[in-house]
Amino acid sequence: MQASTRFSVNELREAILAGEYGPKPDRLAVTGASYLYQTTQFPSSVTKYHNYYVLLRVESYFGACSHTADQLEKEAAAELSGLSLDAALRDARLPVRLAAMDAYLGVVYPHPDHCTHAVQLPAGTPIQKAKLRDALIADTADIQASERVALIGVVNPLVEAIKQRGGICLPCDLQLQETQWGEPVEADMDKVLDRADRVICTAMTLSNGTFDHILDRARNRQIPLIVYAQTGSAVAAKYVGKGVTALIAEPFPFTQFSAAASELYVYASSKGRESTDDH
Repeated sequence: MQASTRFSVNELREAILAGEYGPKPDRLAVTGASYLYQTTQFPSSVTKYHNYYVLLRVESYFGACSHTADQLEKEAAAELSGLSLDAALRDARLPVRLAAMDAYLGVVYPHPDHCTHAVQLPAGTPIQKAKLRDALIADTADIQASERVALIGVVNPLVEAIKQRGGICLPCDLQLQETQWGEPVEADMDKVLDRADRVICTAMTLSNGTFDHILDRARNRQIPLIVYAQTGSAVAAKYVGKGVTALIAEPFPFTQFSAAASELYVYASSKGRESTDDH
């Protein structure tokens, strides 16, 4: 394929529909669809996370998208199984389109074959696994002492991991008002993006439509952007080296659903250059 300057998520979807990334998606079927609601509250924390997911099973991969309660209803699970992946990619609902993109790319570009390296988190309790996962994210971000780190999508163990490495955390979230330690959480991402030396964001920014903006801001300011992805992990992988500096991909089943060992996939761009090959 020719080099491309395609960056927007919707343009990536259009390219998938056109067969630019592999087989036409109408050749793949959604054999299972799930709607999940899950909550998490760690011991000694007053923060309760409310998580909603849509999962699309295509061959051996689960395309995943975390979303807010008002974006999708549970009846979607009954509607989506049996569809062609092409139809799911054209769905009017953003979480469905993203889960379909993730399913397509997860099948065509499997994480084990395309990541820089894989990391196995050992079996453990939810807090043990969360701390190990967030330590991996913080280490991958290569935080330097006194750097201001915008954290878009607040998870308290990751706030802690940033601080432990000498970073100054700038938390931003649309759902939380403060961290576990009472620090205010900013709702306006541009306020933290203006000040940050580097950015860590979750891939739920794909499902709330802000990922393109974050990507553009990081590229324009020439600051590192590190993405942690349960949502659309195979989608986010297509932006490594194209504005995303590194990615920690966690495909389904996520750590919060399994006490067993978990496989995470780390992608890192080559230092000093941007990739221009879509594949």
